[in-house]
Amino acid sequence: MTTFPIIPGHEIVGIVTEVGSKVEKFRVGDRVGVGCLVGSCRTCPSCANDEENYCPKLIFTYNSTDFDGTRTYGGYSDVMVVDEHFAVHIPESLPLDAAAPLLCAGITVYSPLKFFGLDKPGLHVGVVGLGGLGHAAVKFAKAMGAKVTVISTSPGKKTEAIERLGTDEFLLSSDKAQIGAALGTLDGIIDTVSATHSVAQLLALLKSSGKLVLVGLPEKPLEVHAFAIVGGRKTLAGSFMGGIKETQEMLDFAAKHNITADIELIKFDYLNEAMARLAKADVKYRFVIDVANSI
Repeated sequence: MTTFPIIPGHEIVGIVTEVGSKVEKFRVGDRVGVGCLVGSCRTCPSCANDEENYCPKLIFTYNSTDFDGTRTYGGYSDVMVVDEHFAVHIPESLPLDAAAPLLCAGITVYSPLKFFGLDKPGLHVGVVGLGGLGHAAVKFAKAMGAKVTVISTSPGKKTEAIERLGTDEFLLSSDKAQIGAALGTLDGIIDTVSATHSVAQLLALLKSSGKLVLVGLPEKPLEVHAFAIVGGRKTLAGSFMGGIKETQEMLDFAAKHNITADIELIKFDYLNEAMARLAKADVKYRFVIDVANSI
């Protein structure tokens, strides 16, 4: 799907250096962020409902064609121009570098927690995968008052989940005894995994009327038997980023609860090594590029 040349990057933070004559939302010197989208039709039902992320004419921050026919280029650059509607304020209490991943990873997990009612104190929420999205999901769900269980294929992540992130429980998905003991115990699950995996196993962990929400993007189709859903009136759903209003709400919530992404700050000259480490899942949990000090 990529159109070259391309400049990626869609978790972008910076300082306003110039504003147009009709700009009302920002002024020079403001701390701002831009996430996954920089344009939409602004008139469809989704846009009218502040859900620009579901607009059929959505314009992504990079690798998209804008309404004027030009290409959009992302945040791996020293300057970016954006419509004020698609920028958000970064609260003063959040460090810019550790706030940047919230503009995609953060809103991608915050939105389904809110929309599917998994933000109520006392609920038991599962998080599948402990990576960039997963660790953010743990932090937001805990701040919302949920009991959180991390579900992972990696036994080595148990210490990270419980001691580093404060997860209540850890389930090793390959351990039949652990899975068996947890059947029917979760109110909802946020599934962040993009590798092929068993949805049936996750559905079995849900209580009746529980909700399994996919935010990861496996390349191959997922297989699920109808009875795995209808037998417990369960919901298998998906969620895709979030709208601009909700992204601002998420950032304000993060500031209130001191939620940031766990990051490793790098410069451009480290990119190739960072990509090699990403392939081995050797980062906790996001690389962030310091563009200003790389050029």
